[in-house]
Amino acid sequence: MQRSSILVLLAIAALASLIASAAMGSVALPFDHLLAALLRQSSGPEADIVWKLRLPRAGAAFACGALLALAGALLQVLLRNPLADPYIFGVSGGAALGVLLAMLLGLGIGIQTGLGLAGAIGASAIVFALSFRGGQWNAYRLLLTGVVIAAGLNAALSLILVLAPHTAVKGMLYWLMGDLGYTGNPLPALLVLAILLVVILPLARTLNVLSLGRGKALSLGVPVTALEATLYLLAAVATVTAVLVGGTIGFVGLIIPHLVRLLGMADHRWLLPAAALAGGSFLAVADLLARTLWAPLQFPVGVLTALLGVPVLLLLLTGRGDAPR
Repeated sequence: MQRSSILVLLAIAALASLIASAAMGSVALPFDHLLAALLRQSSGPEADIVWKLRLPRAGAAFACGALLALAGALLQVLLRNPLADPYIFGVSGGAALGVLLAMLLGLGIGIQTGLGLAGAIGASAIVFALSFRGGQWNAYRLLLTGVVIAAGLNAALSLILVLAPHTAVKGMLYWLMGDLGYTGNPLPALLVLAILLVVILPLARTLNVLSLGRGKALSLGVPVTALEATLYLLAAVATVTAVLVGGTIGFVGLIIPHLVRLLGMADHRWLLPAAALAGGSFLAVADLLARTLWAPLQFPVGVLTALLGVPVLLLLLTGRGDAPR
């Protein structure tokens, strides 16, 4: 199948996932009622359910999944490592530390988001500063620094959970496991996604060269250091935005780029938009399942992505040949 056809199918799947998320829930909506609500030809409880509850959450899930998949694809090029994950440089831990600290102090949602953003930026800045020295980038130092920073932040998070009152621990754990139940307006996250794609797609050909190796890219005149710094920045922005929207949702940024490559989309001109569409669709469907399988009980979507992601990753690792590249 041609790559353009695959991209069109992924776009259709993304639209279908959003429509399904708007139609399904604890209150079932017939298609004609759903269509009338989407076209604003009706008012009342059904229109409110669609426009104030389901569509914002579906949009947030799509944006979060697309951002994580895009960040994963960029980091796998940056580190030349097929197991690179958006959370390797401590962004999730920094954001979680800020958010949980605000929860511990009983602060509002706005301050929680602000402190989470500050924590994520601080963690990213520390990792970047320790990995980029003397005008030289070291991918191995980035990986090791990220692991060390993440370990320290996880220790701080454990301390907060110990000190937190019992009434607040459940909300904290839900956020840590990845939860889209408290998302608001998804437009800022969708705007960040659009801007990142506009910025990175013109660099797709250069990413193809960089994926061949740093030495090869340097010999072909690619400004490798500047490009790697740009990749780090864009991946960090994508991850920070996703974490602030839905908490720490795992495996999306790790497995989605691999699955897209298996469709023959290794060229980054196709891989990046395809990964964004596939990641957004995957998380939108996962969130739909998380809130409908045991309705009215809802569980963190990060639990479901882990349950789905672990066997998929094991299949990828134990399949024929090496891990996907």
